[in-house]
Amino acid sequence: MAIDLVTKFQPYVDEKFTTESKKTLLTNTDFEWTGAHTIKVYKVSTGQMNDYDREGTGTDVTGSRYGKVESLNATTEEFTLSKDRSFTFAIDKLDSDETAQQLAGASALSRQQREVIIPEVDSYVYGVMATGAGTKPAAITLTEANIYDEITKATNTLDNAEVSETSRCLVVTPDIYRLMKKSPDIILNTDVSAEMRLQGVIGNLDGLTVIKVPAVRLPKNFGFMVAHPCATVAPTKLEDYKVHQDPPGISGDLVEGRIVYDAFILENKKKAIYYQENKSAE
Repeated sequence: MAIDLVTKFQPYVDEKFTTESKKTLLTNTDFEWTGAHTIKVYKVSTGQMNDYDREGTGTDVTGSRYGKVESLNATTEEFTLSKDRSFTFAIDKLDSDETAQQLAGASALSRQQREVIIPEVDSYVYGVMATGAGTKPAAITLTEANIYDEITKATNTLDNAEVSETSRCLVVTPDIYRLMKKSPDIILNTDVSAEMRLQGVIGNLDGLTVIKVPAVRLPKNFGFMVAHPCATVAPTKLEDYKVHQDPPGISGDLVEGRIVYDAFILENKKKAIYYQENKSAE
């Protein structure tokens, strides 16, 4: 008999990603599901500013002293998720008994989430963001002498692109973090809550939330990335999660799961991502 647990565990999966996935600080959830693997993102235009016509001499057909009346366009953009991944494993009945049910149900999914699914999804999102960044200067060799200057170049670029100064993040590898610690120009505020540390946050620098990520989860030659979550949507959905009790050939449970995910850079917000590749020292 197969027990379908997707409805039961979807909220649990969402909570896990919220509390442990590093991508939640770098992406937003401003989208709607329109199908099993499709999301919709809204784009709303704005109106231009006019000189107020106190004399009422405007020639617009509406006679408005506020200027020509424009129609705001509320367009939508649809994205289809391309990453359709699955997992399966067996839990021997004796193993389950001997470990006080630690291998069963939610425990098994929790371990799969923490050790396999979340790292894979996060790595994919970082790759999409680095590739789709609105600003990607030529690779340079980052050192303790230039790291601060290069980071401020990134924040300056986002400032000039009028990207909100709140919620900006700085993603670095452990090696780049060591350079930052050695730099005489950098003073990190390391007063961070335990919940934020669980997501990789190690401090704050000039208004940036600093996130340290293992190099193995990042693109090759990753230097650093400054990003605002407005630029990226990264939907994740537990499509299927079943436990088959005592299927043929197995004394215990056979677990099967399927997760669908993707990441998309919004064209009109890509300037909110700055990616600097690190050139290896010769």
